[in-house]
Amino acid sequence: MGSSREIMGKPRKEVIVEDDKIYVAVGKELKESKSTLLWALHNSKGNQICIVYVHLPAKLIPMPMGGKFPAAQVGEKELKAFRNKEHQEMLSILDAYLNICAQVGIHAEKIHIEMGSTIEEGIVELISQQRIGKLVMGAAADRSYSRKMVELKSRKAIYVRNHAPDYCHIWFVCKDRLIYTREAVKQPIPHIETKSSNASDVNQPNAGFLTQELVSRLKFPDSNGYEVSFSECDLSLGTSFSQSSVCSMEAESLCNSSRHSLVRRDSEEPGLELVALPQSQDKHLGSSPHSVLESSINDHLYDQLEHAMIEAENARRVAFEESMRRRKAEKEALDAICKAKAAERLYYEELRLRKETEEKLAKGKEELDHTKKLWIKISHELHETVDRKLSLENLAEKSNLSLGDLEEKLLSAVELLKKYKNEHDELQTERDNALREAEKLRKQLAEGPSNSHVPVFFSVFSFPDLEKATNYFDPNLKIGEGGYGSIYKGFLRHTEVAIKILNPNSMQGPQEFDQEVDVLSKLRHPNLVTLIGTCPESWALVYEYLPGGSLEDRLICKDNAPPLPWQTRIRIATELCSALVFLHSSRPSCIIHGDLKPANILLDENCVCKLSDFGICSVVSNGETSTEQTTLLFTTEPKGTFTYMDPEFLSTGELTPKSDVYSFGIILLRLLTGKSALGIAKEVEYALAKGTLDSLLDPSAGDWPFVQAEQLARTALRCCDMSRKNRPDLGSDVWRVLEPMKASCPSSSVLRLTSDNHAPNYFICPIFQELMQDPHIASDGFTYEAEAIRGWIDSGHDTSPMTNVALANHNIIPNRALRSAIQEWLQQN
Repeated sequence: MGSSREIMGKPRKEVIVEDDKIYVAVGKELKESKSTLLWALHNSKGNQICIVYVHLPAKLIPMPMGGKFPAAQVGEKELKAFRNKEHQEMLSILDAYLNICAQVGIHAEKIHIEMGSTIEEGIVELISQQRIGKLVMGAAADRSYSRKMVELKSRKAIYVRNHAPDYCHIWFVCKDRLIYTREAVKQPIPHIETKSSNASDVNQPNAGFLTQELVSRLKFPDSNGYEVSFSECDLSLGTSFSQSSVCSMEAESLCNSSRHSLVRRDSEEPGLELVALPQSQDKHLGSSPHSVLESSINDHLYDQLEHAMIEAENARRVAFEESMRRRKAEKEALDAICKAKAAERLYYEELRLRKETEEKLAKGKEELDHTKKLWIKISHELHETVDRKLSLENLAEKSNLSLGDLEEKLLSAVELLKKYKNEHDELQTERDNALREAEKLRKQLAEGPSNSHVPVFFSVFSFPDLEKATNYFDPNLKIGEGGYGSIYKGFLRHTEVAIKILNPNSMQGPQEFDQEVDVLSKLRHPNLVTLIGTCPESWALVYEYLPGGSLEDRLICKDNAPPLPWQTRIRIATELCSALVFLHSSRPSCIIHGDLKPANILLDENCVCKLSDFGICSVVSNGETSTEQTTLLFTTEPKGTFTYMDPEFLSTGELTPKSDVYSFGIILLRLLTGKSALGIAKEVEYALAKGTLDSLLDPSAGDWPFVQAEQLARTALRCCDMSRKNRPDLGSDVWRVLEPMKASCPSSSVLRLTSDNHAPNYFICPIFQELMQDPHIASDGFTYEAEAIRGWIDSGHDTSPMTNVALANHNIIPNRALRSAIQEWLQQN
C-alpha cells in the first residue's frame, strides 16, 4: 500500500531586535507631535530615546515668478537649491525636537529617511532597516481626541499597525494619553506541514505509539543551518488515518510542552495535527514506555515519515532556488527602473536644452529684426537731416538779409522803451499819491460807525429792458418755475443774469417781494445769491446767473446731470452752514430763512452753493439779555415745504433759528443718502442702531469714508431732533464738525469744467485782467483782486467798475472759496 507525502518546513531566522532604545515617530508640525514625544520621555524608564522622521520631498517646486511645476520640469540648479532648503528645514525641525528632550534632561538621537511614496511606508521601512523593537507614534491628530477614544483614527497609525514587523512593540498615543498598544510577537520555531496524497487507510488493531526513541531519529537540517529535533516529544497514533491527512507541528507548542499526541480531526480538512494531550493521558503514556514501544512501532509508518522528510528537503531546496531567481529578477527590474528614470531625466534635459535653444534663436531673430528696423530708421533720419541742412542753409541766407532790418527795428524799440519807462514812472508816482490819499480816507472811515445793513443802491430796470434781455421771454430761455413765478436766463449790460418774473396768480404778494429785496440789498456773503437789480413794475428780481442749477436737481441727477461726489457734498454742507450762521448772527436784526430746502440752494459752475429765495424769511430783533435764541416770530399760517419744516413750528407757530437747524439736518441726510426727505430721519436712525449705515449711503457719490459719514449722520440727527432745545448750535457745535471734515477730505476740484490750461474767466480780475491772488467781494456783488478794488475806491470812484452803479459802501469781504479754487487750479497746472 503505497503513499506519497510532502513535509514542508518554513523556518524563520531569528531577528536581532534593539530593545534598549525607544524610537519616537514625529511629524513636520511641532505642535502636533510634541505631546507624543513628551509621553515617550515620561515613560522611557531609562531607555534611550531616538527621534524618527520621514521626509517626503515635494513633487511640485514653487518658482520665484509664481506658480508650481513638477520636479521633472524644473532645472537641475533650481531643484537642487530647493532640495537643500527642504533638507535644512527638516534638520531645524529635528533640532527643535532634540531641544525638547534636552529641556527635560534626556539626550536623544535622531534618524531620518527620505521616501517618495507615503510617511507610513517610510516608518515601516525604518522599522525593518533599524530592527526597531520599541516605537511610539501618534494615534490621531490632537483635535480628534476624545475620552472615549479606544481605536486608531489616523490612516498612518492603522497602516503601521497592520504592516510593521511583528517583533516591534508599538505604543499609539494621542494628546498625552495611551490609546492602543500593539504587542510584539516572539520569533516562532519553524513548523512542518505534512500533506499526503493517494491516501489509504491504515487499520491495525493495535496502532501503537511513537516514543521518544522514534522521534529522536527524525532530525532534519533547517535551511538556515540549525536542526529541528523532536526528542522531547511522544506521539500518539490514532486508530486510523488517511493518506491526505496533514501532520502539522507548531514550533512554539513543541518547545513549551514536553509531550504531544498525533490525533485525527474529522471536523476539519482530513489530516493530522500535533496537539497537546490532556494531563491524564500524559500520565498513561508515561506509565509503561517499554511495553508501548515494543507493541506500537510500525516500520511502515516510519518509512513514510522518512520519505516525507526527504521530499520536504527537496521542496526546501527548490524553494530556495526559486527565491534566488526571484531576487535576481527583482534586482534586474530595479536596474531597469533606474535606467528608465535616467533616460527620462536625459529626455527632460534634452527638452530643456531644446527649449533654451529655440528661445535663443527666437531672441536672435528679434534682435536681427530690431537691428534691421533701426537701420531703416537711421537711413530715413539721415535723408531728413540732409534735407533739413539744405533748408537751414537757405534760412540762414534769408536771416542774414533780414538782420539789418531787425537791427534798425531794435534801435526804434529801445527808444520806444525809454519813452514807456518814463510814462510808467509818472503813473507810478500818481498811483503812490492816490494810495496815500486812500489810506487817509480809510482811516477816516474806520473812525466812524460801520453797519453791515446799510441799504445798497442796486440797479432798477424797466420792463422793456427785461423783455430785451430775455428775447421777449422766450420759452427756450426758461430755466425754472415755482410758486413765485418763472425764471429766465438773460443778458443785461453784457452780463449773464437770472430774471425771476412774478406769476400773476402767485400767492407771494408785494410784501414778500419787498422783503426779499430789502434783505438781499443789505447782505453780502459768498454763499448768498447776489441781487443785481429789480423791476418794481413787474415785481421782477434780477440775480446773478448760476449755471449749476439747484441742489435738488443735482441730487436727483435731473437731465442726466453728473452726480455730486461726496467731497463736494461735504463742502456744500459747510458753505450752507456758514451762510446760516451769518444770517442768524446778523445785528441788530436776526434773519431766519424759514424755507430752507435743496430747491432754494443754487450752485454755480464750481458747485459753490448760493442760498436764495428769501421771500418768506423773517427779520426780527434779537433779545439782548437772553442766553438762548428767543422766539422771533409767531404765526398761525406756516409757510414753506412740509417735509423740511420744524415740527414745533408746525404745532406752536413759533419760528426761531432752531427751525432752520431742523431743515439743515434734513438737507444733510439727503446729501448723505440721496433719498427723499419724507421719513429719512427715522430710516437713518434705525440704520445707525443696526450698524447698516453704509447700505443707506448714496453710491453715486463715490466711496464715503465711513467714519466721516457716521459722524455727519449723527450730527444731522441731532439737528433733526423733535425737541427744539436738544438741537445743536450751528456756529459752535455743527461748525466744529464740518470745518475739519472739509479740510481733511480731498478736494473734488471745482475746476473740472475747464478742459485746457487756460484759467477760467471767473479767476480773472475785471480790473487788472490777471489771475487773482487775493480775491475780495465788493458791495456790488462782484469779485476783484483786493489791491485792484482798493485802488479803484481810493482813487475816488464811488460806482461799481462793472455796472457803473453807485456802491452802497466801500467794505470788501474775502472770497475764500474762490481763492481756494484758484490755488488748487494753480497746483494742478
